[in-house]
Amino acid sequence: MQTNIGKKKPLKVILDSNAFFVPLQFKIDIFEELKTLLNVNFELIILSPIQKELENLSRKNSFKTRKWATFALELTKKCKLLDVDRAEGESSDDIIVKIAREWGSPVFTNDRQLKKRLRDINVPVIYVRHKKRLEIEGRL
Repeated sequence: MQTNIGKKKPLKVILDSNAFFVPLQFKIDIFEELKTLLNVNFELIILSPIQKELENLSRKNSFKTRKWATFALELTKKCKLLDVDRAEGESSDDIIVKIAREWGSPVFTNDRQLKKRLRDINVPVIYVRHKKRLEIEGRL
């Protein structure tokens, strides 16, 4: 009989939409980089509003944006989709902040404003450093 005693749950890492553009923009394998950076068992989470954002980008913008968003949507298949209800007037960033605070989960984003909001509530932020590698700010 197997038990879960002593087994830690995987660290949940929430990804913002721009995290999925990093492989195309900076030629960084985000999945391998996250393994190296975090060095723990983790689970990548995409929130349904972020998924919808990428789906909209894949249909409604310039050819380059549509192409990148379509690629990003392929990458989201490696993540667990969390269905989240969006309140009236609530932005995707608001939802990320709320869930990251609730879970105490790090967020992978390159969005300057979102990074500041997360830092202000002591949520670890993963981001691209020097266009070469991922870095984490804050404690896990």
